[in-house]
Amino acid sequence: MALTRLTLRDFRNHAATRLEDTAAFNVLVGENGAGKTNVLEAISLFAPGRGLRRAQPSEMAGRTGDGSFAVAAEMEGGDLALGTATLASAPNSRTVRINGASGPATRLAEWLSITWLTPAMDRLFAEGPSARRRFLDRLVLAVRPDHARTATRYETALRERGRLLSDPAEPDPAWLDALEAQLAETGTALAGARRALVGDLAAVIETLPEQPFARPALAYASETPADEDALRRALREGRRRDRAAGRTLTGPHRDDLAVMLAAKNAPAADCSTGEQKAMLIAIVLAHAALTAGPRPRLLLLDEIAAHLDPLRRAALYERLAASGAQVWMTGTEIAPFAEIAGEAAVWRVAEGAALRV
Repeated sequence: MALTRLTLRDFRNHAATRLEDTAAFNVLVGENGAGKTNVLEAISLFAPGRGLRRAQPSEMAGRTGDGSFAVAAEMEGGDLALGTATLASAPNSRTVRINGASGPATRLAEWLSITWLTPAMDRLFAEGPSARRRFLDRLVLAVRPDHARTATRYETALRERGRLLSDPAEPDPAWLDALEAQLAETGTALAGARRALVGDLAAVIETLPEQPFARPALAYASETPADEDALRRALREGRRRDRAAGRTLTGPHRDDLAVMLAAKNAPAADCSTGEQKAMLIAIVLAHAALTAGPRPRLLLLDEIAAHLDPLRRAALYERLAASGAQVWMTGTEIAPFAEIAGEAAVWRVAEGAALRV
C-alpha cells in the first residue's frame, strides 16, 4: 500500500496543491525555493514528532492564508485516510485525524513507517549527540510503532523529575520514587529498542557490498543500565548530584550513536563530507531492508542524487527499488533521475504549485 493522493492547503508556499497518480518512485523537480522540500515536510507530518524541519506548526502556515494549514493523505485502496491541520485561533496546536477520527500524533506510527534524509543531516556525525539520538529514534520508530509512546512517557517523567530537583524546597521522596520508577521502566525500554536496532542495522550493513557506498560500523554508545532495577537505583543514588548539576545525568537521553568508517577505522566526525553522506545513505538503505511489514513505508530523500556520480545513483535506485518502499525525491533538474524516468511519477514544482510532467 502506498500514498496515492496528497493535498496541501496553505502549507508553507503551497496555497492549494494536490499530487495524485503516484508511483513507487516520485520525483519533485524545480528551482531552489520552489517548494519541493515543503511537500516532503508535509508528508513527514504523518510520522510522530515535528516533521523533517522540526518546525513549530505556526511556521508551516502559509503567509497568504489565515494562519492555519491542512495536509491530507490517502493510501492505495482507500483503506487509510490521514489528515493534520491547525486553526487560525490556535496556530501552534496541530490536530491529527486517522480515518476521520481524532487521535494523538503518536498513533500515526501504527499506520505508516516514514524515514527521511535531508541535506541538513549531512553534518549529523559532526554535531552533538542529541541530533543523532533523534535520527536513531526515527529509525526505531519506523520499525517499532510503540517507540513514540515510550519516548513521550520517558521525556514527561524526565521533565517532571528535573522540575522537582530544581525546586529550592526539598522534593517529596515518594514522588521522586514514582517518577524514577517510570524513568527506569521507559528508559530501559528506550535504550533496549535503540540497541537492538543498531545491532540489526549492523548485521544488514555487513551483507552489503563495500562499494559504491562507504560501509559504516555502528555501535550504541550508552552508559544506561540495561536492567530496570539498576537504572532505578542509579537515579535514586544520583539525586543529590543531579540536583547540583540542574539536570538528570543518567539515562538514555545522554546516549549516542557511534559511527566509524569501517575501511579507515576512523570516526565518522573525522571523515570528509562526501564520506559522511555516503555513510548516511548506507544506513538509510540498510534500514529500508528492516522495515518490511504490513504498514506502508515511505522514504523521503531531499536532494539525494545531486552530488552522486552515475555509478552511485544507479546503485541507489536499484537498492531503493528492491526495498519495496515508496520513495519521494527532490532535485533541481530531471537529469539525475534519468535512470528511473520511465517508471517514476514526476512533478514540476514552481512557486508553490506542482504540475505532473
